[in-house]
Amino acid sequence: MTRTIAVTGGHGVLGRAVVEAALADGLNVAVIDHASGLPVPAGVLEVGGVDLTEAAAADRAIAAVVERFGRIDALLNIAGGFVWQGVDDAAPAWDRMFALNLKTALNASRAALPHLKRSPEGRIVNVGANAALKSAAGMGAYAASKSGVHRLTESLAEELKSTSVTVNAVLPSILDTGQNRKDMPDADPAKWVQPADLARVMLFLASPESRAITGALIPVTGRV
Repeated sequence: MTRTIAVTGGHGVLGRAVVEAALADGLNVAVIDHASGLPVPAGVLEVGGVDLTEAAAADRAIAAVVERFGRIDALLNIAGGFVWQGVDDAAPAWDRMFALNLKTALNASRAALPHLKRSPEGRIVNVGANAALKSAAGMGAYAASKSGVHRLTESLAEELKSTSVTVNAVLPSILDTGQNRKDMPDADPAKWVQPADLARVMLFLASPESRAITGALIPVTGRV
């Protein structure tokens, strides 16, 4: 039976790369995103207008995926955000970073777990950050929230060892995106991580072939 993957943040740069690669692999694909009405490839289910910081919204989104495909075999938690600011910033973004990066992954995972446990090879793949291994100036809120994703990955993997479900995270450095090129015009993007390359790593972790790996935090850093 064809495996079904749900991709949160599927309208973003990395999300689109994952969707394209998953379709090339012949998978059923659902995009869950706060944005709505954006074009998706034929056959892809779009569940738009979803605020994954709300548990009830995550429950409804996952239910929509199951209603369409009858199952979920893998959840790829890509939804998130980034901000650069000092700790003394007048408008601290810590709550927002934890909501966008950690709470979205938690709510989507909790909603999907009953369905993932019914899959012979259930998978959760989170997006952490290499920058969360050792933070830098201006990265406190972002790195702390992504460190939370790392701990969620590890603890959930331990909790699910008696089931078919594995939980892993990728830790990218800098993705080669239009926004990053604009923000860092003097950098060499050839050293950055291509979204398509990160997508392939994530889809391996979402596949049955990765069954021996769980609780791993896998750096995907290009040449940074």
